[in-house]
Amino acid sequence: MYEGHFGTSEGHVFELGDVGAVSAVTLPQDAKVAWASSPCTDLSLAGSRAGLRGKASGTFWKFIDVLGDLGERGALPPIAVLENVTGLATSHGGDDLTAAIQAFNELGYSVDVLAIDARRFVPQSRPRLFLIACIEPPAPSVAVSDARPSWLQWVFSDPTLKTHQADLPSLPLPLMDGLGGLVEDVPEGDGRWWDSSRVLAFRDSLSPVQRDRVSVFGEQGHVVYRSAYRRTRQGVARWEIRPDDISGCLRTARGGSSKQAVVRFEGPSMQVRWMTPLEYARLMGAADFSLDGVRNNQALFGFGDAVAVPAVTWLANNYLKPILATSVDWAD
Repeated sequence: MYEGHFGTSEGHVFELGDVGAVSAVTLPQDAKVAWASSPCTDLSLAGSRAGLRGKASGTFWKFIDVLGDLGERGALPPIAVLENVTGLATSHGGDDLTAAIQAFNELGYSVDVLAIDARRFVPQSRPRLFLIACIEPPAPSVAVSDARPSWLQWVFSDPTLKTHQADLPSLPLPLMDGLGGLVEDVPEGDGRWWDSSRVLAFRDSLSPVQRDRVSVFGEQGHVVYRSAYRRTRQGVARWEIRPDDISGCLRTARGGSSKQAVVRFEGPSMQVRWMTPLEYARLMGAADFSLDGVRNNQALFGFGDAVAVPAVTWLANNYLKPILATSVDWAD
């Protein structure tokens, strides 16, 4: 997917492999930013909760090893960013987040911690944690930022951690709607819409509360789109339809429970289908992403494991670039 969209060119290299096998010698020695979006498998509510000791989420330590090797070569990037689910903040009572910050501290970084929900920019509920590690931290902020909610404040009051809080503008207000405007126009007779027996099974799996919700949507007098996902309640798989015009968090397509469906209401009529790769791209702020030759599940897996483009853009414009611009050595 990456090569199909961005292509390959001199100075722009995509390497696919085990991060544990990465050698600092092969990396750019003048990089300004190192970024890691380490696996959330052991940190998310849907995972094993093994934390940073888990086999998947524990690859964070490989990233730290690579940074350490770069430091020994005098090539430590001035900024390093770690992105993961907000579960990192509570994993093992906060010990995992503490350990991550300490690991950056030992490399010479001061760390800021932000919580940003992609819903600030796109109609998708996708809260994520960002650790911004800086060799030369910015001047401390005098204002409280909504990117550092109250449940994160313990980090900055821990005297054993080297942290900072950069001055930031307010985040955009969370979107209250917008999913309907991003839904792909799939004709009524398109084979992607489920047949009547499958829709009936979908309807039968709904709880009484969900069925009441369906009745309300059918009385709107206009077309209504909602996202739906499968949950296991008391050992029984049930579909749940979101009450708002917002998508649930996109996830990797490792099974039916990880994939979202789109439900279309028009009067008493209800249609259901899986969410399309284009809809995934739009909900990640990557509507122009090239999907030629990409298999459906490949696209869903890729976007479900990705970081929302506008969230990173906001972070880059309001945090990373200003820090680099203040240093003559880094500005080039």
